[in-house]
Amino acid sequence: MALINKFFPSVNRIEYRPDASPEDSMVFRHYNPNETVHDRTMEEWLRFSPCYFNMFRYFGTDDHYGYRTHIRPWDEGYSWTAKHNGRTNYDMGSKYMDKSTYDMGGKYMDKSTYDVGKRSMSPHRAYDDVRKGRINPPIPLSYCGYDDRKGRSWENGSRSLSNYKRRMQAAFEFFSKLGVRYYSASDRDFAPEGENWEETNSMLEETTNMACNLQQHSGMRPLYFAADLFSHPRYMNGAATNPDFHVFAYACAQVKQAMDMAKRLQAENFVFFHPRDGYQNPLQRQIYRDIQHLGHLYRMAAQYKDKIGYKGHLLIQPKPFDPLRHQYESDAMSTMQMLQHFGMEKSYKLYVKPAWSRMMGRPYYHDVYMASTFSMLGLVDAADSYPEVNGTSDICSVNVHDATIVMKCYMEQKTRSYKSGNEYGYGGFTLSCRVHRESFEPRDMFHGMILTMDTYACALKNAARMLSDGCFARNLHQRYISYKSGFGDKLDKGSTSFEECEEYIRSPGDVQVHSSRHEQHEQMFNYYVYPSVKYSDGYSGRMLGSSWKSTERLQYETAIEISRDSK
Repeated sequence: MALINKFFPSVNRIEYRPDASPEDSMVFRHYNPNETVHDRTMEEWLRFSPCYFNMFRYFGTDDHYGYRTHIRPWDEGYSWTAKHNGRTNYDMGSKYMDKSTYDMGGKYMDKSTYDVGKRSMSPHRAYDDVRKGRINPPIPLSYCGYDDRKGRSWENGSRSLSNYKRRMQAAFEFFSKLGVRYYSASDRDFAPEGENWEETNSMLEETTNMACNLQQHSGMRPLYFAADLFSHPRYMNGAATNPDFHVFAYACAQVKQAMDMAKRLQAENFVFFHPRDGYQNPLQRQIYRDIQHLGHLYRMAAQYKDKIGYKGHLLIQPKPFDPLRHQYESDAMSTMQMLQHFGMEKSYKLYVKPAWSRMMGRPYYHDVYMASTFSMLGLVDAADSYPEVNGTSDICSVNVHDATIVMKCYMEQKTRSYKSGNEYGYGGFTLSCRVHRESFEPRDMFHGMILTMDTYACALKNAARMLSDGCFARNLHQRYISYKSGFGDKLDKGSTSFEECEEYIRSPGDVQVHSSRHEQHEQMFNYYVYPSVKYSDGYSGRMLGSSWKSTERLQYETAIEISRDSK
């Protein structure tokens, strides 16, 4: 199966052009996959992976505040202004439908709303009706399918298997033109649910074969794969933590199927993401039992991973409180504590999304540092959030300052700059950003990815210069110098007692306080994020590439000579 140039014909492969004009936005200005940084290429460091769900299953809805706005070329038949004339042409029916939807007559109407008038509102029934030809009168296949009539972001413009296949072709075309080697997806990204378990798996088998063929021709594979345990209404009260054991059992079976798919697709990681496993009211929950059931799920998954010989890593993504509930795995520390409590800390690592740290009123980089400190950092999500705008997340990253702090931690882990989880794979960055509702053209999807990739590529170069110069390492070493010998060394190793501490403080007298020099360190940090010269003196050899113009190189070398003369 050859890769196609059908859905984004006006977009070529995105190239690295640091000298591009401001309006030439279909280029990378910082991300050069072949540029070497600290003995690895940018591509090896960052391992960017667009999120299938946010790129290809989000259509610009604002939940119940608005219908979809995004027009996608693979979603055949969709148009804002398609006038389907409501019930005059088709029997829309009235079950499950309010009068406003019934009488809209098609104007500004999501085609999924136009198609809800079938025998059943269920996703599997809509698929089954089309497949078995039970729609009366017949509707062309390009218009078939189901969607929530409010156009919620977790549903699609069409639930037909043919549309899922078109979307997959469009996705691989998008990934190829973006120039990435990885993507991230879940089972329900590939195919809808069928009438029963066997039919669902049959459709997944068909689309998995298609994905394997596309991967073979494109050289891509998933950075992570996952089971979607949140979209279907059966999971409205949670998956593993559902009070109904039948739902829990279904979630386990779905994870098993998704892990089989992950092995076939050669996914490097398998992610557990539980946005509905939490509580809305503790009066309705046995909280420890819920958390214990999560532990059972993770135990079974680790056992099944070994049984089938899956070589990927198991990751858990903490999530704070969205949608409208308080998650049990709310942050890195609570998730690590749960894993340790159930003896699973050696089987799992964390997939950290800094945007959710910001949503909780913490610094963007908080959970990245917490996970890395305990050797538990696996993947990082490069999306950002607007905490001041109703907790909006999954926006494209533009904050180079905060991204640089994340990259500094990430690179220190990978270069063994301190005790960390360096032995754990090579990590990577998932691009789970989605473009704004107002950015409805397909080209805007590229703009969003380019923006985020350049933000983190710039952050990578900033962090690399910090590590090369070593100024932060020297200052940090000096700040903790008192622990290097004598009684400080005993305290550091935990080999003292309260009585010894009391005896010691009698002799030196009062404590001599020292300034933290907080502002100085912020100033030092800004030197790397917003340098006064192109690059620092100590890192010119490895950071400067052949693409740098000779005039710029001359200006840089002149600035360095002036700096040396002044010293």
